[in-house]
Amino acid sequence: MANTAALEGINGLRDIRRSPASHLASALEAGSVEGTVVLKEGPFQTMAGIRVDPRSEQGSRIASVAGGLPARCGEVAGSDGVSVLWLGPAEFLVVAPEEAHDSLGGDLIGSLTAALGDAPGQVVDLSANRTTFELSGPRARAVLEKGCAVDLHPRSIKPGTALNTEVGNIPVVLLKSGEESFRLFPRASFADFLGRWLLDAMREYASPEVP
Repeated sequence: MANTAALEGINGLRDIRRSPASHLASALEAGSVEGTVVLKEGPFQTMAGIRVDPRSEQGSRIASVAGGLPARCGEVAGSDGVSVLWLGPAEFLVVAPEEAHDSLGGDLIGSLTAALGDAPGQVVDLSANRTTFELSGPRARAVLEKGCAVDLHPRSIKPGTALNTEVGNIPVVLLKSGEESFRLFPRASFADFLGRWLLDAMREYASPEVP
């Protein structure tokens, strides 16, 4: 009975929560052009901020939980649906599916915290701190290039690369997730502005060509 009540409570919370860009859902759908460029929000992902010396014993323990720690700028490590993004020599962002969160029956945050133990470092649950925009299609790079601070040409950034940058003057962590797809991780307070900026940058592809 207790487990049933807990499950009902979790489902109830899922019904009432709202993602940072949920109010833009209709606009994201209307502004997307299938086969050209598509913008979606990927909300409620499990995220953890990690500060740890990757060369230390506690760094090794955290790496074993997360599936590895990237060694240099741009690298992404992880396994089993968990991605670990390099933010600095001793700072990382762990991103995992929603169900990995402890409150939903997963154990990722708790396992990372236990792996750190009392050693120097930090594990912070950032799941509510950021949201995720997923931009995909042949014109995704062209959209980002209208306001991105890094070179997005394939010779410079390969799939599986993540960088701290700005898009539309908004600080984001940018992950190139595929040949024609990107994931952007803005702070929740910037979700509305960035979502609208991306939609505006996509607008030319929703209009008919001028002869």
